[in-house]
Amino acid sequence: MQLTFADWAVVGLYFLFNLAVGFYYKSRAQSSVDEFFLSGRNVPWWLAGTSMVATTFAADTPLAVTGMVAANGIAGNWLWWCFVSSGMLTVFFYARLWRRSGVTTDVEFAEIRYSGWPAAFLRGFRALYLGIPINCIILGWVNKAMVDILMLILGITKLEALAIVIGLIVVTSLVSTLSGLWGVLVTDLFQFAIKMGMVIVLAVFAVRAVGGMGAMKEKLLLIDATRAGGGSVLNFVPDLHSAWMPLLTFLVYISLNWWATWYPGAEPGGGGYIAQRMLSAKDEKNSLLATLWFNVAHYAIRPWPWILVGLASLILFPGLERPETGYIRVMIATLPPSLRGLMVAAFAAAYMSTIATQLNWGASYLVNDFYRRFWKPGETQQHYVMISRVATIFLTLVSAVVTFYLDSIAGAWKLLIVTGAGTGGVLLLRWYWWRINAWSEVSAMLTAFVVSVGLQVGWGFDTDKPLDFAWLMITTVAITTVVWLAVTFLTAPEKTDVLVAFYRRTRPSKTGWGPIGALAPDVQPSRDGLSNLLCWAGGCMLIYGALFGVGKLLLHETGTGLELLAMGAIGFAIIYHNLSRRGWSAVVD
Repeated sequence: MQLTFADWAVVGLYFLFNLAVGFYYKSRAQSSVDEFFLSGRNVPWWLAGTSMVATTFAADTPLAVTGMVAANGIAGNWLWWCFVSSGMLTVFFYARLWRRSGVTTDVEFAEIRYSGWPAAFLRGFRALYLGIPINCIILGWVNKAMVDILMLILGITKLEALAIVIGLIVVTSLVSTLSGLWGVLVTDLFQFAIKMGMVIVLAVFAVRAVGGMGAMKEKLLLIDATRAGGGSVLNFVPDLHSAWMPLLTFLVYISLNWWATWYPGAEPGGGGYIAQRMLSAKDEKNSLLATLWFNVAHYAIRPWPWILVGLASLILFPGLERPETGYIRVMIATLPPSLRGLMVAAFAAAYMSTIATQLNWGASYLVNDFYRRFWKPGETQQHYVMISRVATIFLTLVSAVVTFYLDSIAGAWKLLIVTGAGTGGVLLLRWYWWRINAWSEVSAMLTAFVVSVGLQVGWGFDTDKPLDFAWLMITTVAITTVVWLAVTFLTAPEKTDVLVAFYRRTRPSKTGWGPIGALAPDVQPSRDGLSNLLCWAGGCMLIYGALFGVGKLLLHETGTGLELLAMGAIGFAIIYHNLSRRGWSAVVD
C-alpha cells in the first residue's frame, strides 16, 4: 500500500499530539506515586472506562476476530463473548469494593486482606510474576503483531518493520515515563476515537466491495455449502455438534470458564489494569460507571465493524493460509488513498494504547509492590517517581528482547496461561467470606499450576482440542476448589485485627462476615446484594441484547433485531432503576 506525503503528515501529527500530551502532564505526574500510577484518584468515569476499552483494542485485535470468523463464523467470537458474565460481576459486585480499598495496585490487596509472611509472599511474588514475565510476554506479543501488520501494510521487510516498531515503542515509552497515567488516559481517549472511527469506515467500504449486505449474505451462504460442518458462518450461536465447539465445551465456556479462570485483562472480580482504572476513579460511583461503560463498549459496540470485515475477507480472499491477515488485505484492497494515512494512524493508536497501559501498569507492580515494599521503603515521592520511570524503560527493553524470541516462548505462554484455571473461586470469595486466608490463595495458585501442567504434560491434554480443553477445565477447577477449601478449614483464619480493619475499610456484605461484623457494630456494611444481582442479570441482558440486536439489524433481520434490542432495553431499565434508588441516576461528575 503506497502512502503519500499527506498520509505521512497525518501519521506525524498523530505522534506530535501524543508527545505534547506527555509533556503537558509531566509536572503533575512527578508530584507523587499516586499521580504517576493513579492520576491522583481523580479520574471521571467516562475517561477511565474509555481507557479500559482502548487498552483492550490492540493492533492485532481486529486480526484475531477476523481469524475467529474465518475459522468458525460469527459464533467463533463466543471464545471471548462468554466473559460478559464476568465483566458484569466486576461492575456490580467488585468495582466499588476496589475503590474503597484505597490500594495502589491489585496485588497490594494481599497485605490489607491477609497478614504475615504469606501475605508478603503473595504480594511480592505476584508483583514480579505479573510485572515482568507475564507483562513482557504480552508486550512482546503486541510488538510482534505490529511487525506483521506493518509488513503487510507497507510492503516492507521484517527488519524494516521492526525498526518502525522500535520507534513506536520509544515514543510510547517517552509519553508513559513523562506523564504517568494521566498521559495514558488522555491519549487513550484520542486513540480510541481514531481507531474506532476508522474500523467503522473500513467496514463500510468492505461491505460495499462485496456488493452490499444482501449480496454478502448470498455469497456467504454459497461458502457455507463448501464448508465441512460447523453450521453457517452467519449463525450467532455455535453448532453444538461441531468439532470446534461441542456441547460440553460450550457449557464449560458459559458456565465455568468465565468465573473460574484467571486471565490477564479478564480476572475474576477485576484485576490488573482494569483494577488500576477502578482505583483511579474519583469515587465509588465513577468506579462502577467506568467499568459498566467499558463492558458495554467492549462487548456491544466494538465487535461488529471487525466481524463485517472478517466476513468480507472470506469472499474477497478465500482460502488464505493465515486467515487473520484477511483484515489487512481487505483494508489494502478497499480503502481509498485519501484514508490510508488515517488507517495507519489508527493501527498505531491501537498499538500504542495497549503498550502505554502495559508499561505503566507493569511499572506500578515493580515500584509499589516490590521496590518500595521490600527494597527501599521510606524514600521520598520524587524518588519513587524517578524509579517508576526507570522501571518503565526497563520493561520497554525487556519486551523488545522478548519480541525477538517470541516463537520459542509461545509454547511456555500457552502452558502458563491455563494454569489460572481454578483460582477464580478464591479470588471472588476473598472479598465476601472472612474465613479465606492467605494459604487459601497460595494453595489455589499452586494446585491449579500442578494439576494443569500435569494434565497437559503427563496425560497429554491439548488445549487446542475442544474436548480436551473442557475436561482440563473441569478437572482443574474441581481439584483446585477442593484443595483450597480444605486448606482454608485446616489452617487458622487471619488475625482478627486485620480482618476487622479490612471490614471497616471495604464494608462488604455482612452475610459472609458475620463474626467480624459483630466486632465492628458501628460499620454500615453493604446491603445491596439483591440489587447487585438484579443489575448483574440486567447487565448481561443489556450487552447480549444490544450485541445480537445490532448484528441482526446489520444483517437485515429487522424483526429479530428489534426484539433483541428490546431485551437489551429491559436490561438497561433494570440497571437504571436500581442505580436511581442509590441516587446515581444522574450520570455526571
